[in-house]
Amino acid sequence: MDRIPILRMGEFLLVTIQVDMQDRLAMRLQDDLTEMVQRHRSRGVLIDISGLDMVDSFIGRMLSDISGISRILGAESVVVGMRPAVAITLVELGLNLPGVATALNVERGIELLRKRIDTGMSRANSDPG
Repeated sequence: MDRIPILRMGEFLLVTIQVDMQDRLAMRLQDDLTEMVQRHRSRGVLIDISGLDMVDSFIGRMLSDISGISRILGAESVVVGMRPAVAITLVELGLNLPGVATALNVERGIELLRKRIDTGMSRANSDPG
């Protein structure tokens, strides 16, 4: 597999990672997602990692980078479906993934994206400057 599919769901993009991520595939995903957020002016990115059995420090940083890039482009992002073993590995690697919101599953992730977008809009609309 040379690309991970990215589905457009209205104002959100959904990525479901169902294969072990190699570094080249992760970088391709980051580039593809960045391009799609910009092209579609997406407001949210949902990354389902329920198919990942393990992660390394590179993949952890990639998730953090995608979140940061998305935020700069005006989209919130949420990682969903993290298995307990993956969470433990991230902690053991010392990766706390700053700025990466997480949710238990896709449904809760969409709810969280909507809340984050609504909160962001409220702040933007009430900004006196």
